[in-house]
Amino acid sequence: KKVEELVNRKIAEDLPVKNITLSLVDAKATGALHFFDEKYPDNVSIYFIGDLIDSAYSKEFCGGPHVRRAGELGTFKIQKEEAVASGVRRIKAVVE
Repeated sequence: KKVEELVNRKIAEDLPVKNITLSLVDAKATGALHFFDEKYPDNVSIYFIGDLIDSAYSKEFCGGPHVRRAGELGTFKIQKEEAVASGVRRIKAVVE
């Protein structure tokens, strides 16, 4: 419930979704989420929610979202959650 409320509050803020391309070393230094076992090219795209990457609400390595502002996402709803390891939870969520 708290996660849904937090995500939906951020969606309601309608923050911009931005993109920058950085060297792999610089991209990792931003603290952007990424899969540690994945192989990445020398330059990667980071998408972030907010005005500046340093103060972004969320940032991650990826191929990109399909929205320009968070408000386009709709309502976030968790459909399922489960334990996958000690202290680790997995959620399945959708935006409607």
